[in-house]
Amino acid sequence: MTEFILNCSMPLAIIFLAAGFFFLVKGADIFVEGSSSIAKKFHVPSIIIGLTIVAMGTSLPEAAVSVTASLANQNTLAISNVIGSNIFNLMVVIGMCAVLTPVAVQRETLKRDFPFSVACAILLLIFGWIGPMELGHADGVIFLVLFALFIAYMIRSALKANQEGKNAAEETDEVDAMKIMSLPKSLLFIVIGAAGIILGGDVVVNSATNIATRLGMSETLVGLTIVSIGTSLPELVTSVVAARKHEVDMALGNAIGSNIFNILMVLGIAGAISPMAFLTENIIDIVVLLVFSLIVWVFSWTKQKLNKGEGAVMLLLYAAYMVYICVR
Repeated sequence: MTEFILNCSMPLAIIFLAAGFFFLVKGADIFVEGSSSIAKKFHVPSIIIGLTIVAMGTSLPEAAVSVTASLANQNTLAISNVIGSNIFNLMVVIGMCAVLTPVAVQRETLKRDFPFSVACAILLLIFGWIGPMELGHADGVIFLVLFALFIAYMIRSALKANQEGKNAAEETDEVDAMKIMSLPKSLLFIVIGAAGIILGGDVVVNSATNIATRLGMSETLVGLTIVSIGTSLPELVTSVVAARKHEVDMALGNAIGSNIFNILMVLGIAGAISPMAFLTENIIDIVVLLVFSLIVWVFSWTKQKLNKGEGAVMLLLYAAYMVYICVR
């Protein structure tokens, strides 16, 4: 099947790419639903479900593509996919929401999550720049340790806030609204979801590689455009729907959290599996991510919200970045 997708015609490769994205998105959705149902059934607190299973679920498409690419020794695709997804989440997902309706920014996001996301990007830049210009096994393990510590801290903070009687964040509303399925059905959802994620990741990587080869595009460019946008579709659709319902109070925090997950969990797993070589373009794109992060951070400090004008600027900056990476 792999050989067929890698060597099929361009129209068929595009069809496979779309099918791969479908399996990724639906697989992640089904996997999260099954996992959350089991957690609820065994009385795991909703806040913990929201901060672990549901939060990581939004990063499953990126994880599937990057890990599959790492296993196939197509590591530049793995790195560019994560960087591209992070830039897309920050500038397009949040920018689109801000254009539709003002996005409120939580104080914790400004003081804790935003600085930590910038620190993660800086750490990725340092790891990629020093030594042999690669993200090695040790770097991947460091990312995974930081990821575990981050999750532990988030759960501890959430439980503390919950005990103090505070509202434990909008992220868990979706979990609370879920119906608890039977154990066999939940397990079936997990198996089907995992299969969809694995299959989708494999198909996306192979079809994207085929398209890149036929168009003379580099894996880095494909990862930054086609693949990163495709794997970020769940965040975009969810955020736009929420914005139209004027329910985007946690939108920026969710995007920042997803970006932290992508660097620490996705690249941590991929790096631990197989060392990933850094290209000069990867370094430049990480710097762009840092600059964009600082711009949005400054925007967020103004009245602790993002307005339509700032959202439009974010979208224009992303469009300019797309033009740059296509012509460089």
